[in-house]
Amino acid sequence: MTTHLVDEARAGEVTLRGVSRVYGKNYAVRDLDLHVEAGEFISLLGPSGCGKTTTLRMIGGFEYPDSGSISIAAKPVEALPPYKRPVNTVFQAYALFPHLSVAQNVAYGLRYQKTPKNEVRERVSEALQMVRMDSFAERMPAQLSGGQQQRIALARALVNRPAVLLLDEPMSALDRKLREEMQIELKLLQQQLGTTFVFVTHDQEEAMTMSDRIAVMNSGRLEQIGPPDAVYDAPSSAYVAGFIGQQNFFTGALAGGPGAWSVTIPGGTVVSTREPAGSPVVGAATEVAVRPEHVTISAIPLGGPNEIRSTLMSVSQLGSALQIVTITPDGLKIMARTPRGVDLPSTPGVDVYCSWPADAVHIFPTTPATESE
Repeated sequence: MTTHLVDEARAGEVTLRGVSRVYGKNYAVRDLDLHVEAGEFISLLGPSGCGKTTTLRMIGGFEYPDSGSISIAAKPVEALPPYKRPVNTVFQAYALFPHLSVAQNVAYGLRYQKTPKNEVRERVSEALQMVRMDSFAERMPAQLSGGQQQRIALARALVNRPAVLLLDEPMSALDRKLREEMQIELKLLQQQLGTTFVFVTHDQEEAMTMSDRIAVMNSGRLEQIGPPDAVYDAPSSAYVAGFIGQQNFFTGALAGGPGAWSVTIPGGTVVSTREPAGSPVVGAATEVAVRPEHVTISAIPLGGPNEIRSTLMSVSQLGSALQIVTITPDGLKIMARTPRGVDLPSTPGVDVYCSWPADAVHIFPTTPATESE
C-alpha cells in the first residue's frame, strides 16, 4: 500500500463523481455519484448486470472509468493502477496459493513489498488472530473448509492495513448457515477495525444484516441510498420496493390529494396517508405497494380503511412465520405474513378479509419498460 496517498483523517473516504463505464454502446455504469464515509460499511446491492461489480472494480483500479472522477482520502485515483491505491480486494474466488501454507498466503503481499521479516511475522499473527485462524497457520489451503478459506482470504487482504477493503460477493459459495455466521463475524470485525468496507452483493438479507448504508443499483444507476431501515420502510421507487423484501403490488388510477390519496384497483379502493413518490398526477396510472407483514387476515370484516374480500388459497410455514396467499374475486393475489400462533382461517377455499393500515401503503408512478441502451 502506498501510504503517501492516505490522509489519516479521511483515509477510508471514497467519492465517485459522474462516473460512467461503457462497453460498446452499453452503459455498465452511468453518471454515478457516490460518497462513502471513512469507516463506513456500505453495500452495493442489485441483480446481475446492475453495475455493482463494475463500480467496485473501478474503485479498486481493475477497470477505469470512461468519464468521471474517483477519489480516496480526497486524492484522485481514477488513473492509478491497483497497487498504487490504498485498497485491497476479497474476490468471490478466494484465490489462495495452493502450494503455500496459511501463514505464507497471508504474508505474500508483505513479502512482495519487502517488509522486514520481524514485522511480517507480527502482522501475519495479528491478522490471523483477527479472523480466529491463528491455530491454522501451518496448514495448507486444501486442508481448510470453505469458511476457513474465506477467513484466510480476509486476513490476507487486511494484513496490508488498507484504507478501504473491497469485497466482491465473498460469501456466495458458502452454505446458508455458515454465510449467516460469517455475516455477523464480518460486521463485528469491521466495527473493531474501523476500516471502510465496500461490499458487493445481490442478497438483500446480507446487505440488510451488515450495512451501515445500502446503495441499491439498477441498470448502471444509483436508485436509492440510505440506512437499511430507510431503504426498507421508505423505498424511493417501485423498483426498490420490489427488490428489497416482498411486496403486494396493485395497479390503478390515482385519486385524492395530500394526506388522503387513493388508488382505484379492481374490486375496491386503496387509501394511503403517505405522499406518492415522484410528481403525482390525479388520474394517472399508479402502482400501490403493501408489504405482506402489514396485511391482516380475518374471518369477518374488521371495518378498516383498506379491506378486500378474498378466498384463501394457501398457508405455508416459514419457520417462525406463516405465509398466507389469497385471491380476490377480480383475480388479485394478496400475500400476508404473520407470526405463528396467531388464530386465523387455514382451510383453502374459505372466504377471508384482507386489510392493512393506510400508512403502510406506498404509491409509485407506473414506470414504462426500460428502453434498451
